[in-house]
Amino acid sequence: MDSNLIETARQILQNFNNSVPNFLYGIGRLQFLINQLKDFDPDKRLILRKLIDAFLIEMRAKNASDIDLGSFGCRGSIWLRIHGEKIADSVLGQYSETETDTLILNILMEQQTQDLIKYRNVDFSYSISEGGSLQRFRADVYFDLEHLAMNMRLISSEVRPISAYNFNPEVLKALSLKFVKRGLVLVTGITGSGKSTTLDSIIDANNRTVDSSIIIIGNPIEHVHDPKRCVVRHRSVGTDVLSFKEGAMQALRQDPDIIVIAEMRDADTIITTLEITDSGHKVFSTLHTSSAVESINRIIAEVPTNEQGRVRERLADVLTVVISQKLPRTLDNKRVLAKEVLLMIPSIRAAIKNDNLDEIYQMIQQSSQLGMITMEQDLKRLYDEKIISYEEGWANANNKKRFEEIAKFKV
Repeated sequence: MDSNLIETARQILQNFNNSVPNFLYGIGRLQFLINQLKDFDPDKRLILRKLIDAFLIEMRAKNASDIDLGSFGCRGSIWLRIHGEKIADSVLGQYSETETDTLILNILMEQQTQDLIKYRNVDFSYSISEGGSLQRFRADVYFDLEHLAMNMRLISSEVRPISAYNFNPEVLKALSLKFVKRGLVLVTGITGSGKSTTLDSIIDANNRTVDSSIIIIGNPIEHVHDPKRCVVRHRSVGTDVLSFKEGAMQALRQDPDIIVIAEMRDADTIITTLEITDSGHKVFSTLHTSSAVESINRIIAEVPTNEQGRVRERLADVLTVVISQKLPRTLDNKRVLAKEVLLMIPSIRAAIKNDNLDEIYQMIQQSSQLGMITMEQDLKRLYDEKIISYEEGWANANNKKRFEEIAKFKV
């Protein structure tokens, strides 16, 4: 980390922030900073931006997945998430809340600043040039006790090959446009579980193997796929399209073969996703759920009661694959993928239509020949292979009693 850059940027920040009247606070204080930045020396603004870039370069060097800064919650430090653990990095310096407010506002475009003030949150992509190549980050800026906080997550510049997931051939066929022309594929998991990485691997596999058109709708766009055998469109919510719902509906008029809706966030998006899948397209999306059955429950529960029967029928007809994943800690203090895979078969379709979702877990458990696996079975595999500890497997299990039974060990 360049100590001269830190010192120069700190001096600029201190001088800049000395002009802020003490009687201002909250939105008034931030609005004053916004107005002052508009007329601030461009060369000095560039130095402040370089400081953020230096944080990100240091983050990359330490193999961190995320960086956090700003407001009371960070206690003046810059925090990195390294192999799942949040660590305050003393090398990156200490900053007051007003200094981090200024650093964050300095990298926002005018429209992003307006959205931040209006909605108290803004998502965007951020890029740095490192070693002659472009490195992208997903950024989220939000309010915390009337100051600004920011998280940035590293977007891998390389796509993991689909072969690395060891999916059963039947599952790979269901993921490929070459073999299955329509249907909904869901990748689910909590924040930070690698959903986007898996989704990008599936998109890349299709991009390499079929001649088609792919439309990706994201908020923001993370990995940018180079067109190979496909025309690939990237539409960022807020800049290229107003919402996931509008992007999905507009995609129908853009000659798509595959439509990627990066996240089904609300009832409108869920219903729209089911409708465009039902129209004969192959659709990929994600949900913040930890199991296949929970994903089905979540989709149905998100819509109004009077719509749930229709949604249940439509979901049973269009759903093809659900991949739910977690990243448990390994014995050598890294992360490894654990996954649950549901592949739609007639008995599972019937269970969804008849609202017998409790039967699905057992169907997954007993269908390993088709490539299905429960989270507990995959965690047991990792435990048996001495990749994770029993305690880590138990902690990540959705059904802890079942994990205990199949692992033949009691806590």
